[in-house]
Amino acid sequence: MSEFETAIFAGGCFWCMVQPFDTQPGIQSVVSGYTGGHTVNPTYAEVASHTTGHTEAVKITFDPKVISYAQLVEIYWHQTDPTDASGQFQDRGDSYRPVIFVNNPEQRRVAEASKAALAANGQFDAPIVTTIEEAQPFYPAEEEHQDFYRKNPFRYQIEEMGGRQDFINQHWRDKID
Repeated sequence: MSEFETAIFAGGCFWCMVQPFDTQPGIQSVVSGYTGGHTVNPTYAEVASHTTGHTEAVKITFDPKVISYAQLVEIYWHQTDPTDASGQFQDRGDSYRPVIFVNNPEQRRVAEASKAALAANGQFDAPIVTTIEEAQPFYPAEEEHQDFYRKNPFRYQIEEMGGRQDFINQHWRDKID
């Protein structure tokens, strides 16, 4: 049995979802890719056309002895607007919708409890609409989309400035530190 587990999260542009997880202890890898659709091995252009049903996501391989799934879910919330079902920040459409894809009943239990706690704490005026869905086949994105924040730091900063960082600062900053 492998000592590592996987988590899959969708929260808008996958370029912006890698760095927050990649920098945590216990993370083996963070892969950008596509999941939840009806085509096999989709390309970036196909997913961007909004015809494949896929969502941009990240697949995280982690050591649960170092970082728990619950901690990953908490990091996930702090990267997203959980009240926006139509995309995230400047990225609009189903391929950018917020989803926690669960791999087993325990992940579902943790994700649902975390979502309920977030909804109950009154932090947001709107309902929490992030969905929790069964994991589907995950297809890694093309190489140019992997580790984007390292390969293209300037363009990554522009993506972050598309509303994501402002939202994080406004809604999460005091909850992170």
